[in-house]
Amino acid sequence: MEPQIKQEEQEEERSNPQKLLWMFTLATIMKLLLIPSYHSTDFEVHRHWLALTSSLPLHQWYSDSTSQWTLDYPPLFAYFERLLALFAPFIDPQIAHLHNGLNYAAPTALLFQRLTVIASDLCLLYACSRLRTRPGLGLDSWRADLIWVLLVFSPGLLIVDHVHFQYNGFLIGWLLVSVSAVEEGRDLVGGRSGGGVVEGFGRLLKMGFVVGVVFGVAFGPFLYYGQIKAVLSRMFPFGRGLCHAYWAPNFWVFYIILDKVLAVLLTKLGFSIPASSASFTGGLVGESSSFAVLPKITPLVTFLLVLFAMSPCLIKIWREPRPRLITRWVAYAYTCGFLFGWHVHEKASLHFVIPLAIVATESLADARQYFLLSIGFTQRLRKLQTSTSSAKKGDKERSRKGTGGTKEEGGGTLIGWVGMSYLLGLLAVEIWGQFLQPYLLGDRFPFLPLMLISVYCAVAFDSQHGTKN
Repeated sequence: MEPQIKQEEQEEERSNPQKLLWMFTLATIMKLLLIPSYHSTDFEVHRHWLALTSSLPLHQWYSDSTSQWTLDYPPLFAYFERLLALFAPFIDPQIAHLHNGLNYAAPTALLFQRLTVIASDLCLLYACSRLRTRPGLGLDSWRADLIWVLLVFSPGLLIVDHVHFQYNGFLIGWLLVSVSAVEEGRDLVGGRSGGGVVEGFGRLLKMGFVVGVVFGVAFGPFLYYGQIKAVLSRMFPFGRGLCHAYWAPNFWVFYIILDKVLAVLLTKLGFSIPASSASFTGGLVGESSSFAVLPKITPLVTFLLVLFAMSPCLIKIWREPRPRLITRWVAYAYTCGFLFGWHVHEKASLHFVIPLAIVATESLADARQYFLLSIGFTQRLRKLQTSTSSAKKGDKERSRKGTGGTKEEGGGTLIGWVGMSYLLGLLAVEIWGQFLQPYLLGDRFPFLPLMLISVYCAVAFDSQHGTKN
């Protein structure tokens, strides 16, 4: 009987890659159907970067101002755009033309750029294949399948990459490859060190060399041409202000609202409150706003807050390094950055929501947390991924030998009445913004829907911030 069971397990193991390929193929078909859909200004941003990197010498990439969409991504991504530019002339030469291509959105350009995003998602496919068997976690077949579903069919990635237009699937794929390497103990590939003093020092030197080579490849040419200052000023545009035009639902939403409320109250009490130099809800990226009452927040303050929020996790990692918990820790670190960071974009939520999809299969509490956060950050979709509900079925108790698992807390349903109330409230906010406000208020208070969504999601985000580390 045992040989038969083992044979069935081996057959199931071999079939897993086929399941992943089927999922990825289906997701690719969905992405192809989205090609003619709406795209944001980021479409022109990336088209211009493609043209810029192919038309100008490297030392002018971060100083050119032909377009308002100046290059502000790290050099390795600029090299990636340069690689894509090699293929653009075969489809339409004007795509990669620095001047004639400005605001060029012909069907050929749309098709080419959409296909580059779809093709770059192969990196995400490779990352998913590496997560099939996570060392020491006893990952069952159904858990592996569930993780694949949550990653390959992530509504956030579909919206941001294949509608809005970005390359987050490609970049997050690299992140997950690195995380999986650390889980396997492949320090140099994943980028971690550890062990005893002597062994740890040796690994530190090796890792330092590898990291140095990567930085050398990325920044070396710009250092040679004396362009490092230009690169850093573009990569860290602190002049854009504390908040992005579309507020990320983080701590600073409450800070802004409190400042505005205090300004109104103090004005009514007879105090002279100067008006802000710019509006936080103006919608113009690049405008920096001052506060009317509360102290001005600087980039240094946000950096210190992020570091302070991360410190419990960092201390725990230092005292007790456990590679199999790296995915959870990465999610926690990105969460801290999202919560207190400077000029945070909403798309930054993908950096912790996607890793949490992997953690979600470990316990009902993790599944609940992922479920609510993923919905909170894809609130514009009506049909969301609810596959995490499977996490409450057949969850086996695992041993504590470094598995990183967490105990079930109370059992029960996936989200409970509190979570259901939150989802219903989110639906109410959307109904107000999409239907009731235009009917009741017309063109007045155009910032209100944005503010309500940001504040409402920020409340849920803060309540879920206690990611187990």
